[in-house]
Amino acid sequence: MQAIRAAFRDECARLGEVLAGLDTADLDRPTGCPPWTVRELLAHVRTGAGRLVDMLAAPAPPRAEVDAAGYFGAAKFSPAVDVDRIDGGRRAAHSGDGAALAADFDRAWRATLDVVDRAPADRVVRTRHGDAMALTEFLRTRVVEVGVHGLDVAAALDRDPWLTPTAAALIADLLTGGRAVPPELGWDRLTLIRKTTGRAPLTAHERAAVDAARFGWLRFAA
Repeated sequence: MQAIRAAFRDECARLGEVLAGLDTADLDRPTGCPPWTVRELLAHVRTGAGRLVDMLAAPAPPRAEVDAAGYFGAAKFSPAVDVDRIDGGRRAAHSGDGAALAADFDRAWRATLDVVDRAPADRVVRTRHGDAMALTEFLRTRVVEVGVHGLDVAAALDRDPWLTPTAAALIADLLTGGRAVPPELGWDRLTLIRKTTGRAPLTAHERAAVDAARFGWLRFAA
């Protein structure tokens, strides 16, 4: 839990620093997660970062049934779920400037850490999709959401990615299932995450190396 908590804290704090410096033109830029603008994508991230507050206030399921890898299954990206996700981001979009967004996001993720710190280590929660998950596993998915969508925001703003080392390590481990990446690929963690999540295309050479190694990874959609 402490490693996951640290990754969530570090990545949220870094994103908050970026948000505080954004102006209206930045927030109105399109993203690689259409049809969202930067503002709408950030609303989606803020909602996800704060979701555990209500989840931990609800009754605990008797046992966990899904882990973090299983959470990112095909059912989460069905057309109906995608429509709800897109509409939710638009409805939750904050009308303020970057400083207001940063303050709102800061409240959300810090409230999450407050409730996490008060919860038993073996607490089970139920997601909005109906999954029963260990608290630690669901918090792991929050690191993925903040970190990977942070890459989307950086791309939309034409900035270098700011993915923190603690979040990068956690996300890479989840995406690969803890398996070693074929050494001939020569990927660092950032490249692995971008390639695996579809934020960067695979070259023919990379595809051949992956196929030859029969290397499996978690298929993650936007």
